[in-house]
Amino acid sequence: MTRFESDIKTVPYSAAKIYEVLSDFDNFESLLPSDKIQNWQSFGDSCRFEVTGVGPIKLKIIDKEPEKTIKYTADGTVPFNFFLWVQLKQDEAFSKVKVTLDADLNPMMKMVARGPLEQFVGLLADAIASHSY
Repeated sequence: MTRFESDIKTVPYSAAKIYEVLSDFDNFESLLPSDKIQNWQSFGDSCRFEVTGVGPIKLKIIDKEPEKTIKYTADGTVPFNFFLWVQLKQDEAFSKVKVTLDADLNPMMKMVARGPLEQFVGLLADAIASHSY
């Protein structure tokens, strides 16, 4: 597995509020860039959508620890297996957030996908940090 990690972001909301949004795909669509996502469908613990230039994607939540961690993976056929998780840590008046992606990439895929996956992890962490909860 190849690991991609975001910087740790500071969010001016409680870990409980952030967890509430991220642990239910019904709340998740507002975090995604609307110019790149079409045909969003949510089913609570799973979702499916299309990414411009990439195609259809299905995700599911496979593990949740309230106010600490939400772990996601692909639900269906994808070019490579992956696990994506968001870690939350409550500080006094704010929370810390980190996004991690572990991807099972062959050497060729790793060369091609490294940049876009690093960018995706960073953009997702930024979207979580800048969202109004």
